[in-house]
Amino acid sequence: MPKMKTKSSAKKRFKISATGKVIRTQSGKRHGMIKRSNKFIRNGRGTSVMSDPDAKIIKSFMPYDR
Repeated sequence: MPKMKTKSSAKKRFKISATGKVIRTQSGKRHGMIKRSNKFIRNGRGTSVMSDPDAKIIKSFMPYDR
């Protein structure tokens, strides 16, 4: 049986925590910062945990990272 492949885009963007939750970076900070409020930029720092339905999809993209 051949090995399953990990989606390259998923391994670059997501990490699985020790408890099995999917961690992602905050979105909306690539460009257009001049029109965003300082509060939006400040709240967009760091990472966040994905919701369970979305995390299930991402975990199917990364079969060996559980």
